[in-house]
Parts: sequence; structure tokens; C-alpha cells
Amino acid sequence: MKKTIGLGLLICNILVLPAQQTDRNCRLGFSYEFSSNAHWGKDRPVIMKVYPKSPAELAGILQNDVIEQINGLNVKDLSPDDVDSLLTASESLEIELTVSNFSNAARRVPLTKECYSSLALNESQLAEAFAMYSVERTHNRLFICPFVTTTTEDSIDFSRFTSFDFTVSEDSANAKIEKTLNETLKAELTAKGLQYNTLKPDFLVHTYYIYRENPNFRRKSKETEAQAPVFRYDITRDRVTKFPFYPSSTPESEAEYLLQLGVRFIDRRFIPGRVLWECEANELMSAPFAINEYALIHIPLMCMQFPYVKYSRNAQFILTKKAYHYTGLSYNINRLNEIAAVDPVSPAWEAGIRPRDLVEQIENKRMDHTAAEFTAAYHRFITHTLKFRDKGTRFTDANGFTDCMYWDPARATQIAKAFNDDKRYLTAFSYLYGFEPHLNRSGNTSCTFVIRRDGEKRQFTLRPIFYSEKTIELN
Repeated sequence: MKKTIGLGLLICNILVLPAQQTDRNCRLGFSYEFSSNAHWGKDRPVIMKVYPKSPAELAGILQNDVIEQINGLNVKDLSPDDVDSLLTASESLEIELTVSNFSNAARRVPLTKECYSSLALNESQLAEAFAMYSVERTHNRLFICPFVTTTTEDSIDFSRFTSFDFTVSEDSANAKIEKTLNETLKAELTAKGLQYNTLKPDFLVHTYYIYRENPNFRRKSKETEAQAPVFRYDITRDRVTKFPFYPSSTPESEAEYLLQLGVRFIDRRFIPGRVLWECEANELMSAPFAINEYALIHIPLMCMQFPYVKYSRNAQFILTKKAYHYTGLSYNINRLNEIAAVDPVSPAWEAGIRPRDLVEQIENKRMDHTAAEFTAAYHRFITHTLKFRDKGTRFTDANGFTDCMYWDPARATQIAKAFNDDKRYLTAFSYLYGFEPHLNRSGNTSCTFVIRRDGEKRQFTLRPIFYSEKTIELN
């Protein structure tokens, strides 16, 4: 049962559950949580995630922004329920937030909510629902880093610190490593709105690191040998990568190599020498791994815990990736072969497809099936095609589905046949991934829709736009 609950719940929620009572859904495009942190946003909402292409992203809302006011009302005077109602009310499309961060104490941000019919399923939702058609492109994945993050016990708001500099290193032998660490940290901190100031900085950034063979290494136990490999997102390569690391629960005596990297922010403005924030990573390794390469990958993740610390130990991250063919179509949730909406200035609109059109076929695959039939066929497809996947790529996604695997390129013929020839699987929505080689060997990414309008059958050729998005957030 656990094998299918992640995707099963997703597809059922999207395709089978009845529509909500309201006739439209609206979004601003961010998630938040109320802070109890004395160092950042205490008793106010802190932005945790900004969704790609959303009104919030387009307006410049950033992760860790603190919401100070909503339509001129101070959030400290509101209950969490009041805040939620003001942010989500569908009857009010225009809203003004006042947000603060390192670079602005009170920036006013007017937002217009993005609304769509609650009966409409857009292609972004469908790409997520049918992610196993191309799990290489669309998935979410949880990974954990062995970070220990501490802050000063003093109740000082970190927003009072606006500039930084680096401590002077006397280790000339490792100048290249120091340069990599400092340049990476400088990019992360300036992106948060902090200023690099060598004359009179508010705080100093100090880094320290150790890499060595483990002098206490003895041998690995059978349990350690049998452990699953460690995967994390590699920002330098934009992919999830296997690392020669052991889980933090592994006994240190069973690791051949040890690596430590720490970043410390030291007060220069109020109480000189006080450590404001510190994040330290300690890795147990089976093979050598360069400090500078480790820093390029992990310092951006470490800095996600500043200024708002969510995990004191073992920070959890979720990588969400989604790529699909966008045509601008949305489908009726109760009748999937009916077009509910067409985005203006989209490939579908320009081709001539309109709301209320009935879709008979997409790429010669029939659409006259219920949502329940599509769901059942998709589950059948997942089960029957597991044998065509590369078991060496297996991972558990953030929804708990344990059999996420990439396609095995050596089984390309069988994979193509499952998509194109086996009518049991109802793969009409595979056009969303029509750029993939297992779906399209010709390289021609256009797709053909057969539409019925006013009793007349028409054929439309669409040239979809490749759309891709990626977010990393603390879980």
C-alpha cells in the first residue's frame, strides 16, 4: 500500500475529488509560517517559499521576508486566523503587503492575486499528477544535511546588522580554498540584501575547515556496508548527485575520511566578539572530497538557515523540479475531455482552441474517459512499467513513494511501446513530456489535437513551449 500512496493521493486529489464549493481559487504564490524566533520576524509571518512565476515572485517577494502589514494593518495586532483570511480571501483580488528584510525596513508591495476556476486543471497540475511519465524531469525529493546551527542566546534582531566583511586569514597555503569560501558566502549574503563593507562592517564572517584521513578508522561493519548511498542536490551541476558520505548515525570509527566546514558570524557593532550565528557541517566519508567543492555545494544550503533558523541539527531540504510542455490549456476536472480555459497569448489560443471545446484525441490517443478511468490506468501504467526503469536510480520522493526511478535507456523500445501502443494505459496526457526521447524520437515536439466544436470535428497542430522550474526550501 505504501508504494503507491504518494502518487495515488496526488492523482486522486487532482483528478477524482469533487470540486470545492467556491467557483475559483486564487493565490499570491508564497507560503509562510509565524515566527517565534527572537532573531527574525518574531510574532510575524516569515516567507518560507516563493513559487515560480507567481504574483509574489514577479513582485519581488523573497524567501525570509517578514510581513509587517497587510493592507495597512499591523500583523502584530492580528491573530494567525485573521492573517490567513486576509491573504487567502478570494473576494479581494488586490492586496498590499508591507515587508521587511535586510535591505528594506518597510517596503510596500502591491499584489494582484492570480485566480482560476476551481473546476479547471492546468498543465502544471497535470504534469505533477503524471510525474512518473518523466520522473527525471518532475519530482520532489527530500535530503538531509548534517548541519548544526546555533545562534546567540541574546534577544537581538538580526535585521539590525546590515553589512559584513571577512576575517583575515593567515593560512596562505590554503588561499584558493579561502577565496572559494569567501566568494560563495559573499554571493549568498548580498543576495539576502546585506552589504559587503570592508571599512566598518556590522559583523565579520569567519570560516574554518578540516579535511583528513580518519586516524581512528578501524573497519566498516556489515550494516555500514549495506547502507543506502547519500544523495543531495548539487547546485554546481543542477542535479541530485550521489556523494561518498555516510549518514550521521554511522560510527565515526567506520569512516575512512573526515570533513568539517564551519561558518561563523561575529558581532562587530554592538558586542564585539559575540557569535551571532554559526553553522557547522561534519561529514563522515568513504572517499576523499575537496573542501572547496564541498563549499560550493553546501554553503548555499547552510545560508538558507540565516537569518531564520528552522533546524538546530540535521537540516531537511526539499528539492522540487518540474518541466513540461505548456500549451495554455486547462481541463474540466469533472469532464477531462472538455477545455475549461485557454490562457491568452498561449500556443493553444494562437492555434484556435477555445473554452468548451471537446478534445477527442491528443496525438491519436482518445480522451473520452472519466477521471477515475485515467487514474486507474495511470496506476496500472506505473506498476507494469517498473521493469523498464533503472533500479540504480531508485529513490523515495518527498511524498513517500518508494519506487521513483528513471527510465532505463536500454529499454527504449519497450518504453515507447507502452506509451504509444498499449491502449490500457490511456497516456493522452503524455504530450506534456513530448520532448523526452522515450516519447519522441523524431525531435518534432509539435502535437496534434482533434477537437469537436458545435458538432464539427477539427484538427489543430500546437507547438508547445518548454517550461521548467526548480525550488529548494527547508522542509
